[in-house]
Amino acid sequence: MKQVVLESSVNQSLESSPKFDQVKALAQDFATRATMHDKDGSFPFENFTALHETGLLSLTIPRDLGGEDLGLASICQVIEGIARGDASTALVLTMHYLQHAKASRSRCWHPEVYNKVCREAIADLALINAARVEPELGTPARGGLPATTAQKTAEGWRLTGHKQYTTGSPILRYFVVWAKTTEDEPQVGNFLVPRDLPGLQIVETWDHLGMRATGSHDLILKNVLIPHEYALDIRPVSAKSPPDPMTAVWNSLTLSALYLGVATAARDWLIEYLGDRTPSNLGTPLASLSRFQIAVGEIEALLYANRTLIYNLAQEVDKGEFEPNVDLQAQAVKYLSTTNSIRAVEIGLELIGNPGLTRKNPLERHYRDVLCSRIHTPQNDVICQSLGKTALKIK
Repeated sequence: MKQVVLESSVNQSLESSPKFDQVKALAQDFATRATMHDKDGSFPFENFTALHETGLLSLTIPRDLGGEDLGLASICQVIEGIARGDASTALVLTMHYLQHAKASRSRCWHPEVYNKVCREAIADLALINAARVEPELGTPARGGLPATTAQKTAEGWRLTGHKQYTTGSPILRYFVVWAKTTEDEPQVGNFLVPRDLPGLQIVETWDHLGMRATGSHDLILKNVLIPHEYALDIRPVSAKSPPDPMTAVWNSLTLSALYLGVATAARDWLIEYLGDRTPSNLGTPLASLSRFQIAVGEIEALLYANRTLIYNLAQEVDKGEFEPNVDLQAQAVKYLSTTNSIRAVEIGLELIGNPGLTRKNPLERHYRDVLCSRIHTPQNDVICQSLGKTALKIK
C-alpha cells in the first residue's frame, strides 16, 4: 500500500506499531478477494478466521479478561487499515468492536454473561452485533418503539420479532436485540440472543449497491427462549436513559476511519493507474499532466483533513482531554470526513472517465462502498440540525 503524502503526526506514530504491520498484511490479502465477494454478495468467512488467528478480534476487550483494551485512536487505525483491503470486512469488524467497547462501559450486563461473551471472543471465532432496525419502524435513531417483543416467563425471556440490516449475520454468535416487554407497563431495552437457539432464523435478503459482502440480512425470532440474565439493560419506556456520549464518539469516529480507508484505497489505485497509463497520442504517463496532478493534490488535501480531524479528536478522547460536547464534535467529524471521502473518490472518477466505472477496476466498488457512509446513524441531517440548534442555543 502506498502512503499518503500528507500524514497527521498521530497517524504516523500509530503506523509504527507491530500490530499495524499485521493489519497491513491482512488488508493486502483481503483485497485479493474483495472483488469476488462483492460480485457474488458472498460473506468473507476466511477474513474473520485470519482476524481471529492474529488476535485482532479482542482489541476492545478489557485486559483483565484477556483482551488488549486499545484506545479509540488505535482502533480507528486498525479499522482504516482493514478497510483499505475490504470495506465489508471492516464494517463487520467495526460493529464487533463497538459492541465490546460499549459493553465494557456498561453496568447493566450480568457479570458472568459479560465474562462468557468476552472469553468466547478471545478463544473462538465469536462475533457480536446489535439488531435494531425493523421493517415497519425503520431506524430507531428517528424515534419510536420496537415491534419485537420479549415475554418474561418462568424459564426466561421469549423473543419474537423481525430485524433488518443485521450486519455480519452469517458469522455472528450473538445478537444484541432491541425489544419491548409484554408487561402491562412495557419496558424497552436490549437482550442478548445466542445464534444457535430454536426459533432463530437468518433470511438472506441483503442485495445492496455497496458493502455487498457484509451479510446484512434479516433476523427472524419466533418465540426464542433466552435466560433471564440475558436481559441487558431493560427499563420502563417512560424512564428514558441518558445517552452515553462515548458510544456516540466511538461510533462516529470509527465509521469515519472506515470510509477514510475506502477513499485511501481508491486514491492508491488511481495513483497507480495514472502512473501506468500512457496514451499513444501523449507518449508519457497521465501522471505527468498538470491537470491530473492538481486533481490528485485535491484528493490528498481531503484525506489529510480527514486524518487530522479523526485522529486528533480520537487522541484527545484517549487522553481524557476533551470538551463536554465531544459527542457532537465527533458527529461533526463524521459529517465532514465522510463528505470528504465521497468527494475524494468522485474526483478520481471524474478524472479518468469510463475506466473508473468499469467493473474490472476496483474504483467503482470503492465508490459504491463509500456512498454507504451516508446511511449510518447519525445521518447528515441529524448532525447538522444538532450543530445548528447548539449554535442557536435551542434545546
